[in-house]
Amino acid sequence: MNRFAVRMFASAAFVLAASAAAHAQQPVKFALDWALQGNHAVFTMAIDKGHFAREGLAITMDRGFGSGDTVTKVASGAYDIGYADLNTVIPFNANPANTNKITGVLLVMDQSLAAVILRKGTVANPKGIEGKKLAAPEADAGRMLFPAFARAQGIDLAKIAWQNVTPQLRETLLVQKQVDGVTGFISTSVFNIKMAGVAPSDLTVYRYNEYGVDLLGSALIVSQAYAAKNPDTVRRFIRATIAGTRDALADPKAGMAQLKKRDPLFNEAIELERFEMVRDLTMLTDNVKKNGLSAVPADRLAKSIATVAEAYGVAGKVKPEDVYTEAFLPPQAERRLVP
Repeated sequence: MNRFAVRMFASAAFVLAASAAAHAQQPVKFALDWALQGNHAVFTMAIDKGHFAREGLAITMDRGFGSGDTVTKVASGAYDIGYADLNTVIPFNANPANTNKITGVLLVMDQSLAAVILRKGTVANPKGIEGKKLAAPEADAGRMLFPAFARAQGIDLAKIAWQNVTPQLRETLLVQKQVDGVTGFISTSVFNIKMAGVAPSDLTVYRYNEYGVDLLGSALIVSQAYAAKNPDTVRRFIRATIAGTRDALADPKAGMAQLKKRDPLFNEAIELERFEMVRDLTMLTDNVKKNGLSAVPADRLAKSIATVAEAYGVAGKVKPEDVYTEAFLPPQAERRLVP
């Protein structure tokens, strides 16, 4: 009887240990690209609805300070996974001093939101930007990618006057008519301008993707070293993000309410508008509706990266497969967002 009791105790201990291991939550530090905005509901929905927990992941999510900063923090190991404009990965990986390369693993935004924004009536067409003064931070993605837009529209770059400004002053200068236009992400600049009293209908917006430049948008990013050591973690994080994206698309108002819980100053009405803009322009594109989330044909990837690399002056220094990989994605059928 004693031997039987010992065996039963050992068996029970094994089951309990296995159960505890199954329910153990792996900590993952996650950095956003910016302060909480409506489009980040895809992640808060995934957290609050338990998608990450069901994947065995305990997420610590922090705000970001720009995509470039997020890329650097993920490369340093300060964060395990990040969310950033995929185009910022290209100049980072092209720099030989950056040995821990970064790769995109899930394209959440099928297109870029980068644009040049002017007051209505300032120009009649993109060519009219010649001779105008534009404001932007020196390292702003919209500004760095402006040469690609200019080439597509036949704009002489030598005829553009740039004013270097901080991100906080960019839209203010346009509202005060101290500059003719700004470059930036429309999901940020248009809403900053609106909150300063200028209606979007009083703006002319040239989003690069709509004017001859096919740029990819924001993505989940990881360092190649982290992905090599934690491939299953990356896969689970992606699955949970896709589930959160479906939830945010199905009930955007609930997504805004969840964001409000994290930031008392969060304006649900404005952020719902922002989410809807991002959704319609970059998340539910014709490509995504047809092929599912993060469907990037090899030729499109190569062309987009070549365009960005040329704009940043690093042409030929990065390979497409080092910037984005499908290796951690679930099957295409599991990435569809619409029936």
